[in-house]
Amino acid sequence: MTLKMTLDDQLCFSIYSASHAIARMYRPLLDPMGLTYPQYLVLLALWERDGRRVRELGADLLLDSNTLTPLLKRMQAADLVARTRNPEDERSVLVSLTEKGHALRAQAEDMAPCVAKAMGDDMEELAELRDRLHRLRARLDGADQPA
Repeated sequence: MTLKMTLDDQLCFSIYSASHAIARMYRPLLDPMGLTYPQYLVLLALWERDGRRVRELGADLLLDSNTLTPLLKRMQAADLVARTRNPEDERSVLVSLTEKGHALRAQAEDMAPCVAKAMGDDMEELAELRDRLHRLRARLDGADQPA
């Protein structure tokens, strides 16, 4: 199969534009909670495992320190997270959910039906797509960089 050099034929653009569409779809759901999409992703990671090092959180979210640190500062100012020095290693900072950050989980769980409906309600198809994207990312992470 030969790819045409058009925007619509590029997998990279399809993934990029789908990512933007997903973020736009979440906006009206997150606005009432006072969250941005990146803040929501941070909360998801912390709901999964609270009390992470900033470096671990950045690795899980694929965000570098220059992006993550200002995001965490805004979240701390909004009383969603607390940042504290790691008592075991003063050079690292731990990020933990506050009571307010924990409380938003219930509201976020209420979004699931709206998200499913917006994405077509076929949960099996969405799970298959997610799994295929995970495999693609793993292959790309393991691939040699192009010359």
